Amino acid sequence: MASNTGQSGFLPSGAALFCTIPDIFYLVELVFGGLVLCLVASTKLVPNNPQAYVISVTIFCFIMTFLWLIVFVTGSHRNKSSWASADVACHGFASLLYFSASVLLAFITIGYGTFNKGALEYKLDVAAVVFAFLTTLLYTVHTIFSALRWKSF
Repeated sequence: MASNTGQSGFLPSGAALFCTIPDIFYLVELVFGGLVLCLVASTKLVPNNPQAYVISVTIFCFIMTFLWLIVFVTGSHRNKSSWASADVACHGFASLLYFSASVLLAFITIGYGTFNKGALEYKLDVAAVVFAFLTTLLYTVHTIFSALRWKSF
């Protein structure tokens, strides 16, 4: 009988993907990453470079997570342990990128505050920081559960 955490030595595909613990995070990561992208894109880019980095990270991770989801849903991974290790590496890299972007976004939001911004834009920046850290947490939890599954192979 397959365990609910996906740690029974197999990689799910198709509809079974949405029943295992590490893989159920794909949709939540996509939603929260999209929220971060929308919130950062809706504010004025002051200063330009740090927020451009945050947008680049969110776009990269969104596309990477979506493509990874498609690989697992279509069953292209063929149930091999190399895909499990690639899943750990992929989500670990995404969590590091999101952590760096979250810290940078928080630093810029705290540093500039309401300087040259209205109260609404400041609230959007604060919401972007909160969702960026939540997305970082989701990617980190996904990495931990994927590592546990990889270890079971």
